[in-house]
Amino acid sequence: MDSVIKLVVPLLLVFFSSLLFGDITGVESSKHQQEQQYSYGSTKLFAFGDSYVDTGNIKKQEAVAPWAFPYGNTYPGTPSGRFSDGRVSTDYLATKVLKIKTPIPYQWKDHAGHERLQYGMNFAVGGTGVFKTTSSNLNMTYQINLFEQVIGDVYSPSDLSSSLALVSVAGNDYLTYVAEHGGVDLGIFIFMKQVIHQTEVNLRRIHALGVKKVAIPLLQPLGCLPLFAKASSYQKCNDIINAFVIIHNNELKKVVANLNKETKQSTFMVIDYYNAFLTVFNNKGEKPGSQKFETPYKACCGGLCGSVDKNGQKNYTLCDDPMSSFFWDGLHPTQEGWKSVYSVLNLTALSN
Repeated sequence: MDSVIKLVVPLLLVFFSSLLFGDITGVESSKHQQEQQYSYGSTKLFAFGDSYVDTGNIKKQEAVAPWAFPYGNTYPGTPSGRFSDGRVSTDYLATKVLKIKTPIPYQWKDHAGHERLQYGMNFAVGGTGVFKTTSSNLNMTYQINLFEQVIGDVYSPSDLSSSLALVSVAGNDYLTYVAEHGGVDLGIFIFMKQVIHQTEVNLRRIHALGVKKVAIPLLQPLGCLPLFAKASSYQKCNDIINAFVIIHNNELKKVVANLNKETKQSTFMVIDYYNAFLTVFNNKGEKPGSQKFETPYKACCGGLCGSVDKNGQKNYTLCDDPMSSFFWDGLHPTQEGWKSVYSVLNLTALSN
């Protein structure tokens, strides 16, 4: 019976999504994605979005996790507001791809000198979605408003002539929808249409403010998160959730393609987290620079990571070596996980 459900439900997802969006095309392969050419060099990075790119904007009093041990244990050796044991996506895109320093978090801008500000700014806050989510009163629109305020104050329009925006959103919107509706129902496809539309609005606005290149990651395979893989004792991903993610990603790629037709150049691009994550999960040692993870769907920090009870007893367990784990907690990759993802992504053209 379970096998029948696994077969039928993804087909229903595709059917109902086609009623709303039209024909759904297959996921582009990593190889095809790598063949896309983006001739561009950037000296400033502006990051928007959620915990995958937040490097310290969430306030200590608003969230325990990223400011509590053992977060930051690998880098910088103490909690830094990153949702990981160390570096996150923004750090790797900045230092490894663009060859610049990680942009300063917005909340620290008044304490940073000119030299630190010249690499851009990070507006991302953990928990953020395209719309307001249950874990945050903020949304992407608010972050873009903050960006607009620093133009003319901290950055001149000419400063943006060699800039790249990283826009990481949408996962929290769907997690919030599921939490509020007690699960997945067919209404989620109507909600997906709203998420995709608002994402397009956001991308257009960021570009209109003067950013020359806008990169948006595809959703990672959410069904592989420890949060969902736990049901299989961390042995496999949830195929139903991943089928939904594929539909979202196909629609997002259509938006990006249409935006590039309008600008008549490759101004907008996707970063294929979906295939990159799967490539790392399936790595048997043949991918140089990518770690071989024996149990990729199991978190290093299990339970309520970073949380302690009233007696000071830990509400979590910690693995011996974070470098051996792809996931840090139930939702977020380890530093080694992000390093491996960026080792299989082909984004070198961004630094040209």
